[in-house]
Amino acid sequence: MARMEVSELATAATDATGLSDFGGDSWREGLDRLLDSLEREAVLNDLGRAVVEGEMVRYLSSRLAIIAERSAYPEIATKDVLPPIVIIGQGRTGTTILYDLLAQDPQTRVPLTWEVDRPCPPPETATYLTDPRIEEVDEATGAIDLVIPGFRAMHPMGARLAQECVRMTALEFRSMMFPTQYHVPSYTRWLLDEADMAPAYAWHRLFLQHLQSRHPAERWVVKSPGHIWCLEALLVEYPGAFLVQTHRDPLRIIASLGSLVSTLRSIASDTTSNPVAAREFADYIIEGLDRSVIARENGTIDPARVVDVQFAAFMKDPIATIATIYDRLGLRLTADTERAMRNFLARNPRDQYGGHRYTFAATELDEHALRDRARRYQNYFAVPSEPLP
Repeated sequence: MARMEVSELATAATDATGLSDFGGDSWREGLDRLLDSLEREAVLNDLGRAVVEGEMVRYLSSRLAIIAERSAYPEIATKDVLPPIVIIGQGRTGTTILYDLLAQDPQTRVPLTWEVDRPCPPPETATYLTDPRIEEVDEATGAIDLVIPGFRAMHPMGARLAQECVRMTALEFRSMMFPTQYHVPSYTRWLLDEADMAPAYAWHRLFLQHLQSRHPAERWVVKSPGHIWCLEALLVEYPGAFLVQTHRDPLRIIASLGSLVSTLRSIASDTTSNPVAAREFADYIIEGLDRSVIARENGTIDPARVVDVQFAAFMKDPIATIATIYDRLGLRLTADTERAMRNFLARNPRDQYGGHRYTFAATELDEHALRDRARRYQNYFAVPSEPLP
C-alpha cells in the first residue's frame, strides 16, 4: 500500500476547502515525522490507515479554515488571551472531572469538544448552547461506542464536555494525542526530546483567540497531560499562567493508561497489547513527572502560581478541593457556582458507564523496579503509594 505523504494530504485538504494558506510551514516537520513513524511502527490495519488519512486531512482542513478566518478578520489577532489556568496533571489523576467541574463556573471559559472539533466558523455567544455542530459531534462521538464498546467507562466523551489542549496542538502536529492513538515511539521521542514546542504553544494561543473572537472569555481554563513534558515552553508562551498539578501514585496511572491506550489503539492496529502500551507509557510518565520536579527545583514554575492537588483528597471531596484552588488563585467560589458543580457531579456519577476496570498485573511490568523509578517524584510531592488492583 502506498506511503502516506505530507504533500498528498495537504493537497486533499486544499481541495476539500478551496483554501491554500496554512499559516506557515512549522506544522510540516511534525506531520512528516508522524507519518514516517506510522508507516514504520504503528502496524496499521486497513481501517487504521483510513482513519489516519481522514484525521490528518481534517486537521489540515481546520488549520486552513482558522487561518482564513484570521485573515478575513484581522482583529482576532488583536484580542489577546488572558493568562489561563492550566491543569497539568497526568492522565488518570482526576484531571477530567476537575476540568469539567471548573467549567461550571460562568466566569470560566473552557474549550468544549464540539468547538475544538468543528472550530469554523468561530462559536457565537447567541448560539453557543444550540449550535448544530453540537449534535454533529455527539453523533460522531457516539460512533466510538460502536467501534470500542465500553470506552466511555474509561474516558468521558461528549460534545459539551471540556476538551484537551492536545486536540488543538494536533493541528501543529506536535501533540501527545498521537501516541495515545497509535504506536509511534520514534515520533514520540522526537516530540519529547528534540521538537521545538514554541510553535505548538503559539498555535495554542492562536486557537484560543479564534474561539474567543465571537464568544469572549473572561477567564480561560485549559487542560492536558501533554503539558507536563514541556513546562518551560508552556510558560514562555503564557508567563502569567496559573498551574494546577494533580498527583497520584504513578503505578496506578501507568496501569490505567496501559489499559486505556491499548484499547484506543485497537481501532487502528490488530497488534496492540496492554504490556506494550504500558511499558512504553511507563517511560513517558516517569520522565514527565521527573520533569515536573525539575521545573520546581530550577524555578521554571513559580511556587506562588501553582496549586498541587492530591488525587485521594480530591476524589473524597471535590468541592472542598476546588474551594482551596479558588482561594489560592484569588478567585471567588459563589454559591451558584458551587451548586452548579454539585449538580454536575450528581448528573455524572463516576461509575455511570460501569467504571474502568484494569489491573497492574496486566501490564507485565516489574512493580518494584517501577516503584524505584517513581521514588523521586513521590518523595518530592509526598504522593502516597496506593494498593495496586
